[in-house]
Amino acid sequence: MAQPITTTPLPSAPRDMTAGAADTATLLPILLVLLAAHRPAFIQERPYQRCLALTLGHISAFGRHTITQMLVSLGLGSVDWSGFYRLFSTPRLCYDRLTTCLLTETLAHVRDDQPYQVGLDGVQIPRTSQRMPGTSWLKAPRTPAWKPGIHRAQRFMHLAWLVPTAVSGYSRAIPLRVVPAVPAKARLAEGLTPCREWEAGRDALIWLRRALDEAGRASTRIVAVADSVYGPAAMWASLPERTTLISRCAKNRALYRLPAPRTGRGRPRRYGPRALTPAEWLHRTGHWQRTRIAVRGRERSLTYRVVGPCLVRRAPTQPVFLIVVKGVDRANGARRDPTYWLVSATEAANGRWQMPDTPAALLLLAWQRWELEVTHRDAKTGVGVGEVQCWSQRAAILAVQWQWWVLGLVLLSAYRAWGLDPAPTGAIGRWWTGPRRWSLGQVHQTLRADLWDLAEYRPVWTRFTINWWEMADWISLQVTAVLGARRT
Repeated sequence: MAQPITTTPLPSAPRDMTAGAADTATLLPILLVLLAAHRPAFIQERPYQRCLALTLGHISAFGRHTITQMLVSLGLGSVDWSGFYRLFSTPRLCYDRLTTCLLTETLAHVRDDQPYQVGLDGVQIPRTSQRMPGTSWLKAPRTPAWKPGIHRAQRFMHLAWLVPTAVSGYSRAIPLRVVPAVPAKARLAEGLTPCREWEAGRDALIWLRRALDEAGRASTRIVAVADSVYGPAAMWASLPERTTLISRCAKNRALYRLPAPRTGRGRPRRYGPRALTPAEWLHRTGHWQRTRIAVRGRERSLTYRVVGPCLVRRAPTQPVFLIVVKGVDRANGARRDPTYWLVSATEAANGRWQMPDTPAALLLLAWQRWELEVTHRDAKTGVGVGEVQCWSQRAAILAVQWQWWVLGLVLLSAYRAWGLDPAPTGAIGRWWTGPRRWSLGQVHQTLRADLWDLAEYRPVWTRFTINWWEMADWISLQVTAVLGARRT
C-alpha cells in the first residue's frame, strides 16, 4: 500500500527565499531529502534505488544523457542495464504520484494566504523516427515567419510552478507536470489519447486544483499565466474553481459587454453589445495609467488601461477583463510591441465582477512567463531532455517525463539552498564575475563537486599513481575539463 504523502521539513532553518545573502550549504543533502520524499511513487524499494542511481548519473553525465551514459558516469558500465530500462517500460513507477509528491514539496515555500502561481506552455522534443509513439508532423519553431516549415517531434504541455517573485523581479519556473498533447494524426501508443494543447493545459489545472484540495490548501487560489494558445472560449468556460487565468489574446479578439438586466418577457440575453477590439483601444484617449515594475533586475515603465468586464463568445458564464499595454518605440532602437491580456474576473460579495488583483501585480506575473522559455532551454541544452533512448510504447513518453522531473528536483534543491540569489560558486574567469542569479550550470557544478567528495565516488574517478606529482597534474586536468564543460 502506498504511503501517505507528507511535506518533508526543510534541512535548514526557514529563511526568506526571495532575498538575503546566498547560503553556502551544499546541495546534495537537500537533493537526497527531496528524493526520499518521492519514495511513495515507487511500488518497490528496488525501482526506487535504481531511480536514485539514474538521477545521480543524470547529474554526473557530461555527454549525451542516455541511460547507458548515466550508468557509465557512475562506474556501472559493466552491470546489467536491463533493469534500469524496465523502470520506464513496465509499470514500476507512478508518474501521477511522482508529480503529486513534487507539488507537495513546493507548498513549503508558499504561504496559505499567497496564490499558487503557475505557467502553461507547450514544448516540442524533435524526433527523426516516424514510428516512435507520440510523434507527428508539427510546425518547426526555428523556421522564419515568412516561410514556416514542419518537422517530426513529440509535443508536450508543460505546467511549471513560478516561485514568488523577488523584489528585484527575478523568479524561477520549476517543472511540475509534463503531459503529452499529441494531435489526432500522431503515432498513438497504448494509453495515449490525442488532445489539443489547451485541453492538456485545462486538465493540468484541474489536476492541480484537486491536488491542492487534497493537500489541505482548498483556500489557496491558483493563478496561471499562458500565451494565446490557452485562450479559446472553451478554456474560459471550463476553468476549475478558485482559478485565475491570465492569457494573451489577439489584437482583433471579439469581445462583448455584459448584458443589461432583463426587464420584460423572454429569455435573458447572454451577451451585450459588441465591444471594441483590443487594438482599437490603443487609439482611445483617457483612462490610461502608468506603473513601474521590476523585471529581472531592471525597471520597466508600462502604460496600460483596463477594460471590462467583458465576455468571450461561447463563454458567457466567465467574464474577463482586458488589459491593454502600450508598446515602446524609441529613437535609440528600443522597441516593444503592444500586448493584450485577458484576465478571468472574480465575483465579489456584492455580486459584482472585479479584478483578481491589481493590474501591476498581474502584469508583473505576465512578464514571468518568460521563465518557462528559460527552463525549456535548460532542459534541452543543459540536461538533454529527450536523449534517453527508450523506444517502447510506454517508455517513449515516461522517460521524457522522468527527465523533466529530475530537472524539477534539481531546480527546487537550488532554490531551497540559495533562494533567488547568485550562487556561492566561483567565477569561471576574470572577464566574467558570474550571472546575477544562479544558473543550471552552476547547480550541476556544485552537485558534482558534492558527489565527488563522497567516499563511494572517489574510486570511480580518481586515478592512483606512484608519483604524487603526476597524480596531482592529472587531477588538475580533470577539474579544468569539468569547468570547461559548464555551459553557463
